[in-house]
Amino acid sequence: MDRAAMVAKLDAAEAIVKHEFTQFDQVNSEGGRAYCQDDWPTFHSQRLGQFLTWPAELLHSYAADLDAADDSGRNLLTEKYARMMASTEPERYASEIEPHLPTLSEERIAAQERIIATQVQWAQDFHHEYPRLGANMRLLHTADDTLDDTSFETYLRGELGTYSSATLELYAAMIDDCLARGSNLTAQTVSITVGLAGYQSLDDAESDQSN
Repeated sequence: MDRAAMVAKLDAAEAIVKHEFTQFDQVNSEGGRAYCQDDWPTFHSQRLGQFLTWPAELLHSYAADLDAADDSGRNLLTEKYARMMASTEPERYASEIEPHLPTLSEERIAAQERIIATQVQWAQDFHHEYPRLGANMRLLHTADDTLDDTSFETYLRGELGTYSSATLELYAAMIDDCLARGSNLTAQTVSITVGLAGYQSLDDAESDQSN
């Protein structure tokens, strides 16, 4: 990737993170505003680390999703956390939340679950290779969810559920490309995130977790 393309990708990713944070700021949390809604530095580094792994076409598609949500009065961050309640508060989700969310077809859910299974395996592999870094990340499996601690699997399921069909298709293509190349998307994402924090490598960040 040439310098101009890298700068354009960074600008697109930064714009998405800012747009998401604007929607995140408007999420109404039970029990009052969550502290993380005022933690821009953490939100910025974690989300930017994710989006910088994405190809430009996927970034542009998701940016369009956020714009479309604004235009229609939706908040994709609110919807993401609402969908996560299918695991953490299933009865309430079924009666109070799900009727107000866009319906996902069986085909769409199957496509998402294929992606989720792949990414959970990548996350598990990463935890095994970098256990100290992994210990600071989310739990892996939906089966381990609690009201106060939501897993990577559940979080990803909630997030994928907010994507447009076009964005999910591009996201699936990225996952398939990673599989074809033998890449681990979790490792890529965390590598960028720790780089933003000043570490030279995952190994350096892993070693520092004991200090």
